[in-house]
Amino acid sequence: MKITFLGHASLLLELKDHTILVDPFITGNPMVPDTLSIKQLKPDYILLTHAHQDHVLDVEEIAKHSNPKIISNYEIATYFEKKGLRVHPMNHGGSWSFSFGTVKYVQAVHTSSFADGTYGGQPGGFILNASGKTVYIAGDTALTMDMKLIPMQHSLDLAVLPIGDNFTMGIEDAVVAANFVECNKVLGYHYDTFGYIEIDHKKAKETFEKAGKELYLLGIGESMEI
Repeated sequence: MKITFLGHASLLLELKDHTILVDPFITGNPMVPDTLSIKQLKPDYILLTHAHQDHVLDVEEIAKHSNPKIISNYEIATYFEKKGLRVHPMNHGGSWSFSFGTVKYVQAVHTSSFADGTYGGQPGGFILNASGKTVYIAGDTALTMDMKLIPMQHSLDLAVLPIGDNFTMGIEDAVVAANFVECNKVLGYHYDTFGYIEIDHKKAKETFEKAGKELYLLGIGESMEI
């Protein structure tokens, strides 16, 4: 599984036969270079953790080019279905087997609404089992005891955790979250995009290292493989 960081909380997951896009917020991100165009993105599926604009901004435009299936909670799926897009609705605790693997929709503590004020349901995260790997994509969330449930059923190869603080967990809580989900390999996201969530990269990596964990902070467009 190849994972490319597209800025903020946007990820591109490339599997053997499928491509999955997570929370596309690219055209509105001032940190994204001009060389990265959403016209390059032709995902088979789009995973959406919640409805905030910095997670769903480019969904409709990208969908024009590749006709992906959108996987999210019921309210978000219904919102995009009314716009003529293909969807698969889920809710907390539910799992579904797709052509690329299995997705489970799990708890996240945050808020969720569209830019037009439409209710976006309850936010969530995803546990993705595909290509022989298991990845936890936390979405925007606070540290929560529910994370302790994850390793009871899943052995994670990677945890993708928000680390920018203010709107989500910060570095210290993210280390605890990594302990809760029993994963020593963490990809940090949801940081630096806005003034509220700027972080000290060196300090962040040192904090994880002291806890016996590895924190990956990818540049926009950079990739890692698991």
